[in-house]
Amino acid sequence: MYHHVKKLMYTVDVGTPDPRFGNMLLEQFGGANGELAAAMQYSIQGMNCDDPALKDLLMDIGTEELSHLEVIGALARLHLKPMKEAREAAEADPLVAIAGGGGVCLFNSQGNPWTADYLKITGELDVDLRSNIAAEARAKIVYERLINFCDDPGTKDALQFLMTREITHLKAFTLGLESLGKNYLDIGVIPPSEEVVNVYFNDSTGQGDEGETDSTGPWNEGDEWEVVESPAFEDTSRQDQVKNLARQRKTRTAKSLNGRSKR
Repeated sequence: MYHHVKKLMYTVDVGTPDPRFGNMLLEQFGGANGELAAAMQYSIQGMNCDDPALKDLLMDIGTEELSHLEVIGALARLHLKPMKEAREAAEADPLVAIAGGGGVCLFNSQGNPWTADYLKITGELDVDLRSNIAAEARAKIVYERLINFCDDPGTKDALQFLMTREITHLKAFTLGLESLGKNYLDIGVIPPSEEVVNVYFNDSTGQGDEGETDSTGPWNEGDEWEVVESPAFEDTSRQDQVKNLARQRKTRTAKSLNGRSKR
């Protein structure tokens, strides 16, 4: 069950209202990386979760996100308040001023309505936890940008609190994922095709206008990788390219085993 207490999770103190900044704050109220999206995503994941411990984690954080929604809503409402009476302030965002009466509504900072399409819910616990880790990281960056564009000390203080809680949740979700004891590449049940999974297609070649060149790193070099250079310019299909690589790999493996047996 839910119960509302008439007290904010964190005290909000706005010194000088700024309607334009209030519009920016709506990104964390009704935006893709905002508090409502987080609350709905984690709570619904929790409702679907069969693991009692991780269900508790999801419901704890999902419920806290509703408290964050109330804090960001209070901040936005105070900054948008001048729109209720002043024409100049209302011109900062007519949608909020006219359609929303100068208060918060389920729109993002660009006036796009909130949608359940924002939610990432698969019913696969480890996949959902990865989505939540990414969601918290994105929200942290949005709060950071809001802080950088804010001049009001009281508002920055509340935003700092909300930003910090994103890292707290990111940490909790990461540890929850680790508690499952799964390899990070073990997704679902059906294993990937061995002849394809370690093939890297070098599909972006040449030198760009800004000096971009082909690069190598742990993502495409090392003994486990088979690299196909410029596959689009090959006469054979990618399927045939992969088959050829698989045959070459088997030949190398056989030679290696023969060499060991002779020793």
